[in-house]
Amino acid sequence: MRPEARKFLYDIQKACDLIARFSASKTFADYSADPLLKSGVERQFEIIGEALSQMLKIDPSLAGHVTETRRIIAFRNILIHGYAAVSDEVVWDVLRVDLPTLRKEVGSLLESAEGSA
Repeated sequence: MRPEARKFLYDIQKACDLIARFSASKTFADYSADPLLKSGVERQFEIIGEALSQMLKIDPSLAGHVTETRRIIAFRNILIHGYAAVSDEVVWDVLRVDLPTLRKEVGSLLESAEGSA
């Protein structure tokens, strides 16, 4: 695995961990009422999407091991460019439903990379 690709995986892992930490013991009501929490979560999703986008450019086969890579990148684009239309419900749903899968997949990729290094 190219060093740049590994760095992007680490960035994704860190962003996933931060989202999990920010949202631990929070409810949707907490999320929707807290602009600081929303900003932090959305920023980390932006980082995830950008890192995946960059990784896709340098190592398309690696990005193929991440479920819904294109959807994650599209979500990042919506957060950045379509911010006025971002739904709290959608962000919360992605956080609760999709983030655990992403964390697991990225963790596995990093373990594989370290095992072959």
